[in-house]
Amino acid sequence: MAEEPLFSANKRCPDCQEIKPPEDFPRNKNYRDGRHPYCKPCHNARGKESKQRLYGGSRHYHLTRRYGIGAAEVDAMIERQGGLCAICRERKPEHVDHDHLSGRVRGILCFGCNGGLGQFQDNTEWMARAIEYVKRDGADTVQEPPASYILSVA
Repeated sequence: MAEEPLFSANKRCPDCQEIKPPEDFPRNKNYRDGRHPYCKPCHNARGKESKQRLYGGSRHYHLTRRYGIGAAEVDAMIERQGGLCAICRERKPEHVDHDHLSGRVRGILCFGCNGGLGQFQDNTEWMARAIEYVKRDGADTVQEPPASYILSVA
């Protein structure tokens, strides 16, 4: 009598009842075979349903997990900002800005302002130098730019 292998080549998903190869199941070290019991599509559907049921959607889930505030709080902040970016006051705010040391949410920013702050790594000294640099308007420039480089405002 031949001994049965510990793990079979294929696996049945309890949700869709389909028999599939192990690669169709997410990896999970907590199970004997190293794979989650539900196939990837069923696993994803269960996760999506849980986020909807418990948090009202993936946006609220993400905001709560990452920043400790919900979608309603973000919407209220945007309303208090007049529906505009907290920095430029011109574009639509879509990104939660927070202090990277304390985790405290500061406001909701547009893509450009959020990226700018990120590039400066919240270093106020660098930001102050950048302000002074822009205000100089090239006063100490060694060479004038070529005429083709200067944009004309018509």
